Amino acid sequence: MSKRSSIIAITGALCASVLLSACGSGSANNARPADDTTAASKVSGTITVYTSEPQNKLNDIIKDFNVEYPDIHVKNYRAGTGDLTTRIEAEQANGSVGADILWAADAATFEGYKSKDMLEQYRPADATKLIDGVSDADGYYTGTRIIPTVIAYNTTAITAAPTSWKDLANAKYNGKLVMPNPAVSGAAAYNAAAWYLDKNLGEQWFTDLGKNKPVIADSNGPVSQAVASSTQPVGVVVDYLIRDLKAKGSPLSVSYPSEGAPYVSEPIGIFKSSKNKEAAKAFVDYIISKQGQKKAVEQNYLPVRKDVGTPKDTPSMDKIKLLNPDLSKITEVKKTALNAFTKLVG
Repeated sequence: MSKRSSIIAITGALCASVLLSACGSGSANNARPADDTTAASKVSGTITVYTSEPQNKLNDIIKDFNVEYPDIHVKNYRAGTGDLTTRIEAEQANGSVGADILWAADAATFEGYKSKDMLEQYRPADATKLIDGVSDADGYYTGTRIIPTVIAYNTTAITAAPTSWKDLANAKYNGKLVMPNPAVSGAAAYNAAAWYLDKNLGEQWFTDLGKNKPVIADSNGPVSQAVASSTQPVGVVVDYLIRDLKAKGSPLSVSYPSEGAPYVSEPIGIFKSSKNKEAAKAFVDYIISKQGQKKAVEQNYLPVRKDVGTPKDTPSMDKIKLLNPDLSKITEVKKTALNAFTKLVG
């Protein structure tokens, strides 16, 4: 956990005696000790989180967070990443962002805010415990889950499961497909860019896929529901939603495509304009702490650290092939890929 200004005020004499070892310089590497429970009890106030996290899961997370930080009130505004970015842009144009924290979607979105100097540089307490590739090298945002996009299917309607992205262009799936809208869903926007860059897929796959007239839903939630009800028995969707529905009895299964599954790490970052950075840092620390990541696994997410296990009946990470294109290229082609997807797929 990071140092607290309130603790420094109370323990000024001690801080002076151990300045070099304990007080730090305020850099991104200066994080609150993980066992600083006194600091935890002193942090208070209100923070606002803009997030695409499902509301029921978010409520559970906030409740667990408040066990350790009872004096921090967490408000939230939940929407798809596209809607969140629109809101943030409007607020920024009017003077300041209304959130302390952004927790949503893909790293490319955060790279944009980083380039505009809108994010606070902060390296969380347990940053060294995370798997490779989920944290910004400069410390402006940190991944919180591994969320692959997979092919889901209703087992009562589909007997031979599609095993690749190219399979979805087969005419037998005409009218049977559903996908999230990349103009609304941050994960879907990232996927569109990843597919566009893949030499085995690209714009030609968009063209072929479009011939099967997939239904384009606003977000991953409606996609999972459509597959569960067999309205469209095959869907392109984030994997945790299918685990959620399967646990409730829906006849669902997934394929991790042979070309590789694009994934987002649902980063979290603090806006530089935050009025309560200490409380915001506490929330970020909790999300990637061992306790916070155990909560992620309980909620059917793949975690970003290796010491908390994985959800029930989930392949180990070494069994899942992931698409991992260069982030700078994703950022570069994202708009072009979105336009191509909209024109050719729907």
